[in-house]
Amino acid sequence: MDQRAAWPIVNHKDHASPSVFRPEALLREARRQKRLPLVAVPPVCVLDPDGDVVRHLKLAGQSRAHEGWACYHTELLAFDLDGIGGVGIIGCAVGASFAVLVAEQLFAAGCRLLVSVTSAGQITDNGPTPYFVLIDRALRDEGTSYHYLPPAIFAEAPDATLIARIEDALSGLSGIVVHRGSTWTTDAPYRETETAIASARDLGALAVEMEAAALYAFAAATHHPVVCFAHVTNAMAQTEGDFEKGEANGTKATLAVIAAVARVWLSSIEAEQHAGASGIQRALPPL
Repeated sequence: MDQRAAWPIVNHKDHASPSVFRPEALLREARRQKRLPLVAVPPVCVLDPDGDVVRHLKLAGQSRAHEGWACYHTELLAFDLDGIGGVGIIGCAVGASFAVLVAEQLFAAGCRLLVSVTSAGQITDNGPTPYFVLIDRALRDEGTSYHYLPPAIFAEAPDATLIARIEDALSGLSGIVVHRGSTWTTDAPYRETETAIASARDLGALAVEMEAAALYAFAAATHHPVVCFAHVTNAMAQTEGDFEKGEANGTKATLAVIAAVARVWLSSIEAEQHAGASGIQRALPPL
């Protein structure tokens, strides 16, 4: 092969073919080596790339290590969220490939809903920061998503109905600003050139982050529920005083957003179960 030829990062992928290396296998071996019990993770889990929520929970004594988490690279903490119960959270899984690696393992270990809340840079002016963007699609300017889905400009949130319900629920949060829209996912934060920013803005991106496109591609390919937020805290450090998240580094607001998402998802699951039970009852023959 000509060594100057480009490796086909976005082409010649067999998306329907199963992977030889599976997260279940890695967790099995890690569990054996670390002598960990087989314990499922909480059904609702959170990715906290900045680690601010994780640090807050630790300092407040409100978290505990999950006894069965067998990942080689991360620590899973569990904490109680009002009205939801036990929730799992992993901090500092930054970037598309790392986020999806962890997401694969979480769902293999019993997760049923994954929420990612990552800090992001403002591209389109939607008012003073900080605020949240409920991401409904993300520009695929990273490599991981192309291993899960064929090439396309955007990775869409796979469950539009869930996103719409979450948007409605978030509108009732006091003092927390949430916009719904698209973001630009990049693998190279220090290559956010003026040309690249303008191109992303022209395509409707509200903010730039590093995980959402890959997480949504993973979610679409595997049929797992994933909801991504951009916590817009900065304008890419163009002025001093940037990157401020608000009270407790934004932890209070972030936890309120996560709780709202979990409530919507749980109500959707309950509605589906009720509909299924009603269908079974209707199908039963009369006595």
